[in-house]
Amino acid sequence: MAMDYAKCAQEIYSHLGGRENLVSAAHCATRLRLVTVDNSKIDQKALENVDGVKGVFSSNGQLQLILGAGVVNKVYDEFLAVTGMTAATKDEVKAAAAKNQPLPQRMVKALGDVFVPILPAIVASGLMMGLVEALGHAIPSFAASDWYGFLDLVSATAFAYLPVLIAISAARVFGGNIFLGGVTGLCMIHSNLINAWAVAGMETVPTWHLLFFDVPQVGYQGHVIPVIIAIWLMCFLEKRLHKLVPEAIDLFVTPLVTVLSTVFLTFTVIGPVFSTAETYVLDFAQWLITVGFGIGSLLMAAIYPLTVVCGLHHMYNIIEAGLLAEGGMNIWMPIASAANFAQCGACLAVALKSRNAKTRTVAIPSALSAALGITEPAIFGVNLRMVKPLVCGMAGGAVGGMFGAVMGIGANAYGVTGIPGFLIVDSGKLLPYALLLLISGGIAFVLTWLVWKEEEPAKTTDVVCIPGTVCAPVSGSVIPSEEIPDETFAAGVLGRGVGIQPSEGVVVAPFDGEIVTAADTMHAVGLTSPDGIELLIHIGVDTVAMNGDGFQCFVQEGQQVKAGDRLIAFDRRKIAAAGHPDCVVVLVTDTGSYGELTIQPGPCQVLTPVIQLK
Repeated sequence: MAMDYAKCAQEIYSHLGGRENLVSAAHCATRLRLVTVDNSKIDQKALENVDGVKGVFSSNGQLQLILGAGVVNKVYDEFLAVTGMTAATKDEVKAAAAKNQPLPQRMVKALGDVFVPILPAIVASGLMMGLVEALGHAIPSFAASDWYGFLDLVSATAFAYLPVLIAISAARVFGGNIFLGGVTGLCMIHSNLINAWAVAGMETVPTWHLLFFDVPQVGYQGHVIPVIIAIWLMCFLEKRLHKLVPEAIDLFVTPLVTVLSTVFLTFTVIGPVFSTAETYVLDFAQWLITVGFGIGSLLMAAIYPLTVVCGLHHMYNIIEAGLLAEGGMNIWMPIASAANFAQCGACLAVALKSRNAKTRTVAIPSALSAALGITEPAIFGVNLRMVKPLVCGMAGGAVGGMFGAVMGIGANAYGVTGIPGFLIVDSGKLLPYALLLLISGGIAFVLTWLVWKEEEPAKTTDVVCIPGTVCAPVSGSVIPSEEIPDETFAAGVLGRGVGIQPSEGVVVAPFDGEIVTAADTMHAVGLTSPDGIELLIHIGVDTVAMNGDGFQCFVQEGQQVKAGDRLIAFDRRKIAAAGHPDCVVVLVTDTGSYGELTIQPGPCQVLTPVIQLK
């Protein structure tokens, strides 16, 4: 009996919590993909019992209903008719699903999206800046030369105008006009403003009197968070104005009102609020470094990288200048050096351990830059994005900072850290300073090497993919699908294929193709081949109950893979300890499209043919 697609669509819709709970809908080769407002309103068990639905699961903020090839597109058309929704692409559904992710996750992702495009500029400038400063301190005559002035200009430009780069990138991320973002960023560091790094030595700062606000005429050099907040506000205003302003005057009214409003609010509200937060942070920091037996220095060295992320670290020059002005030693410099060199150690571990050429290309010069005291490339380009290296660097910096305080290390100037710090550290503390760098960088390096693991596909195996052929994704012994120790798989509900009793714990791609689904619990993937084969690879029976324990997935939805690329690694001992069979199930989910399916039973080696379709 032919399936009633309209009835299937209607029943699915009836269990989704109403039209107001639906955001978008799309479909791929086998699944209906939905984004909802509130997943708690969905009756998932009822959905699983709808005639035609072969499975239901959530992944990356999407509700996915497995319907099968040749069925999903027809049910999808009926679903749009029932709900009154319009068709959406998979990318649009993914974008909508991202909005349902937790706020911290979205904020970290946005921060990464802002900085990744400007990494080349930050890496190049950071590396050159560290080298130029080191040469200037080592060779006084060079510091007074024209070449020094020229190289200093080139190396410092990206950091001097960092708010502009951030503003342009943030406008792209938040969906605004990047040129309006650039203008807003330029306003924040305009030449008519006092440079933020020079204001500390001024007795009085000129102000503007704007409405009820007294606005200091100070730029935002070195800041990150206020720029991003300002551009987010700018994009929000721009989008709203485009909807409200008549088209006839939109071209000039929207940009004018957007920039003027954003810059006014930035200088009157966003900037002052952030500056007040900076003052509290710095007062607290100055109190902390006076706490006995190095505890305060340990804490400050640990959180130092986080202040770099927030753009607060340049303000520590105020503490250093204050310490020197009182006739004492600059005891903040060893704390900063420990923190910076620890980030160097963590970044270097990533560079040496990574097999990804792009990661190494960024990490190696970033580590060198951090060794010279410029950590933005290492933090934003590598450690923050991978999280664990950042934390390991914080741990190494904490130990190094405490060591520096206990040993009484100080400097007679400020402005450089890391290796160039040897030029300003107290001459009687050169050896302890060297040990501080070794301790902080070494601990961070070792910890990162031990806890950080790179998740990426292995190198592609040179395999010829024959159309209509599925190769073994793992070595072992092949059994017919009827003998798989699971009723659903054995009955062919999800398709026909084979089971493989594995002899190893790594599953690879059985042909060239695209990953169409990757289970959150990492025990299963679905993929399609260029000639249309739709395949499900499921590791073990009832292993979904393990919630990913013992599994490591190397791919994500939409990723292109080659035959031999690693898909999933699994621990056979953990599966056995959990009481589950470890049979690897390989099913062709669209067998109705083929007249004949032939399997090759018996022992098999990875990437040898096991299923032939005609």
